[in-house]
Amino acid sequence: MTSIASIIDHTLLKPEATAADVEALIAEAAEFGTFSVCVSPSMLPLTVPASLKLAVVCGFPSGKHTTAVKTAEAEESIALGADEIDMVIDVGAAKAGRFDLVEADIASVRSVIPAPRILKVIIESAALTDDEIVAVCEAAVSAGADFVKTSTGFHPTGGATVEAVALMSATVAGRAGVKASGGIRSFETAQAMIAAGATRLGVSGSRQVLAEEAGAAAAAPVDGAY
Repeated sequence: MTSIASIIDHTLLKPEATAADVEALIAEAAEFGTFSVCVSPSMLPLTVPASLKLAVVCGFPSGKHTTAVKTAEAEESIALGADEIDMVIDVGAAKAGRFDLVEADIASVRSVIPAPRILKVIIESAALTDDEIVAVCEAAVSAGADFVKTSTGFHPTGGATVEAVALMSATVAGRAGVKASGGIRSFETAQAMIAAGATRLGVSGSRQVLAEEAGAAAAAPVDGAY
């Protein structure tokens, strides 16, 4: 049975996080076997074990930075060792129906992230209608994003929902991955997101989620992934 740790970005994005907190995060991620750690750009450069990828946010958390600022931030993070960039769209542009601006913003950031490094696009799905979610996901795919991601976890409208993940998954239809993030605090919730189509999870409380997974496996072991 494959642990969900293998698709978790173990995350620490609190503004009060210290360098010591990030070092503890990295140690936890190595212990848990998560896919990556996800941190703020001010924490770079960092040394992480070879088993971990390093994800860094961009335009976080509001997305209201100019495209030039987001692009420069992403470029600097890549130069400082980031393997993956999680950028926030301008949600207001999406709400105004300016999906051309959303796509141009993403494409500019994509231009400074060379393959095989990864671009994830945070759309704040809880703040969007279904039609807006579809349009933003299409813009992200057109701009070359590798993943669409539900949430920053900081928006007052909330984080990931099963419904949003399912819609995002159906929209990208294998052309990009789907990262569920924001409010995933239990193994049950994580399972639901995966069942809806999530291929990556953003989790800050990974220890609790993985402890629940281990407990469930011990109580009722089954064959197969997840």
